[in-house]
Amino acid sequence: MLQFEELKQSLQEMLPGLNDLEDALGLKAMRNEIEELDMKASEPGFWDNMERSQKILQRSAHLKAKIESYEKLRSLWEDAEALCELADEEGDLSLLPEAEGEVKKFEAGLERQRLQTLLTGEYDAKNAILTFHAGAGGTEAQDWAEMLYRMYNRWGERHDYSVKLLDYLDGEEAGLKSASILIEGENAYGFLKGENGVHRLVRVSPFDASGRRHTSFASIEVMPEIDDTVEVEIDPADIKMDVYRASGAGGQKVNKTSSAVRLTHIPTGIVVACQVERSQYQNRDVAMRMLKSKLLEIKEREHLEKIEDIKGVQKEIAWGSQIRSYVFMPYTMVKDHRTGFETGNVDGVMDGDLDGFINAYLKALNQNTLGNYADED
Repeated sequence: MLQFEELKQSLQEMLPGLNDLEDALGLKAMRNEIEELDMKASEPGFWDNMERSQKILQRSAHLKAKIESYEKLRSLWEDAEALCELADEEGDLSLLPEAEGEVKKFEAGLERQRLQTLLTGEYDAKNAILTFHAGAGGTEAQDWAEMLYRMYNRWGERHDYSVKLLDYLDGEEAGLKSASILIEGENAYGFLKGENGVHRLVRVSPFDASGRRHTSFASIEVMPEIDDTVEVEIDPADIKMDVYRASGAGGQKVNKTSSAVRLTHIPTGIVVACQVERSQYQNRDVAMRMLKSKLLEIKEREHLEKIEDIKGVQKEIAWGSQIRSYVFMPYTMVKDHRTGFETGNVDGVMDGDLDGFINAYLKALNQNTLGNYADED
């Protein structure tokens, strides 16, 4: 039947891309490395050096997960082809929606794994810490910051990542002043690193009785979560610690004792905070990892030789510095000003459908074509 023949043709056209992906991922080299790692793990005295043994096991697990993901994708292609063949032979049109769904599922999986080949940065595979800051504008900006907070939580859920609240400071009337979340999962930072910057909202304000149009700004900082395997030296004398009573997110899931911790890196003015752990010690430990991650992210982004070269200059969260605009009226549009990618499905974007923007950014970054696209609003 014509419908199934077209689906089979589509699958055949995507097969070279699947085969090329195996080479791009370097699966043969991965399998060889896994063999070497497994041999090391079987050597006498392997557990004598706990730190070394953990690194070997983590590396092996990471490589095996990549191979498994590719093999699942290949199985998906084979299953889709088999379903199309069966349905075509039997002339069963009732199977057409299922066959179309399987082909689309494979196509999406192929595109996602292709993008992973672009994630070659040193920290791309790590978890991501996102920090939200409301810009100038009071309630309007604070409500917008909370909308972005929700959007990235939804994005994490869509991709089966674990999302953990680290810090939340309520807005004065609505929304939030600042918040931090940890998104845990492979390549979380690699996919989200392009979301770093100022986000602009244009809408009719629900807080304005006159129904006037308002423009609001909020910023998002994205940094990789740095674990103890990465050395970042910070002079304890450069850190100021404050403790306070936790509050946020409607008073839920936060400790009501004075266990929340805020750390200020005096030379740069960078501030991080954590309030969700049970003890002051635990919150300080998480905040310290956040500070190290932030300093390292700035150092890498600005191509600095050492942490001490970071200057405490903060960009204003305002007009002219936005990376993306979200327009709710007089029409609906979300546009990225670095790639030119845009969509009219504002509701989908606010519900976490950000893959089009992320994909466009990674491709442009890889091709060195990131530019400045004029704002049309």
